[in-house]
Amino acid sequence: MTALLEVEDLTVRFYTEEGVVTAVDGLSYRVEAGETFGVVGESGAGKSVAALSLLGLIDDPGRVERGEVRFKGEDLLSIDEFALRSVRGDEIGVVFQDARAALNPVYTVGEQIAETIEHHLGYEPAAAKARAIRLLDRVGIADPEARYAAYPHELSGGMCQRATIAMALSCEPDLIVADEPTTALDVTVEARILELLAELADEFDVAVQLVSHDLGVIAGTCDRAMVMYAGRAVETAPIEELYYDPKHPYTAGLMSAIPRIGDDRDRLETVPGTMPDLIEVPSGCRFHPRCPFAEEACARTDPALVDPETGEAATFDDDRAAACLEYTEGLSGGLDYSVEVDGERGRKRGGPDAEAGRDAGREGDPDA
Repeated sequence: MTALLEVEDLTVRFYTEEGVVTAVDGLSYRVEAGETFGVVGESGAGKSVAALSLLGLIDDPGRVERGEVRFKGEDLLSIDEFALRSVRGDEIGVVFQDARAALNPVYTVGEQIAETIEHHLGYEPAAAKARAIRLLDRVGIADPEARYAAYPHELSGGMCQRATIAMALSCEPDLIVADEPTTALDVTVEARILELLAELADEFDVAVQLVSHDLGVIAGTCDRAMVMYAGRAVETAPIEELYYDPKHPYTAGLMSAIPRIGDDRDRLETVPGTMPDLIEVPSGCRFHPRCPFAEEACARTDPALVDPETGEAATFDDDRAAACLEYTEGLSGGLDYSVEVDGERGRKRGGPDAEAGRDAGREGDPDA
């Protein structure tokens, strides 16, 4: 069966004065109906560019160079702007990372939600207003009738984010693209927003593509996840397997940096070095300059995503894939790391030398 969203060989470049930046390079993945799919990686990995490309939101000097974005079987990259606008906001909702900036400051919050409903669903103004107020109430905004008439600057950051979630859900889409929706929020509000997203995704039976740099957020929210590095996917897996048995050294490095309550270390582990310049990426494996297990072959050969059990090329149907020479050519020293995971399933090899708790994401009291 065809997935709700299939992204194949997506490549996005930015033509700058310094050179050509390949922000997304040959990216392929799928999102099934009703699932929450996480995209995680450091800043500069290409996560947000990939998300915005789905809906034609890349501006000059950026260009989608090649690839397909098939939503319900239709390639969104091949349709005209008018047709794309009918999909954007209606069948696919978007939640941006800075909600206050995403809202128009000269219109009330309620007017902006109602306008979306009128445009896509053909509601009369009174009916659109009533629906918008119900949505504001559903996302947990107190006194929704009064907040309908409030301007974005009159609301807190958490309330603005709730309003954008209401807008994204206003037309009952099949997919929501959430681009780091909690980045600008404090940890207590972040917890409530993520809980709300999970509740609404289940209630409305909507799929979510959640972009985040926080593995703790991905762990508590997603069904499957894709780890990105320097514009490419380096690992994909169901969330349990990703955390209990990571197959790529970069994933293991990210896990080691997760803070954990009760951790008595003076400093967190870090992934050494920085993300490479995407104008001139390293030869071979892009992660090899930072990888503690890199060998000479890693600088020569660019590894493809493969099934780590068989070494065969990964396909859309594969839930488990990793891009490391260990699974094709084999590294003489192997990937010698382990992870201790706190939880019901105990401990299992497959992560960094440092300890990493699966529940090590940020914690805080629920507070709107």
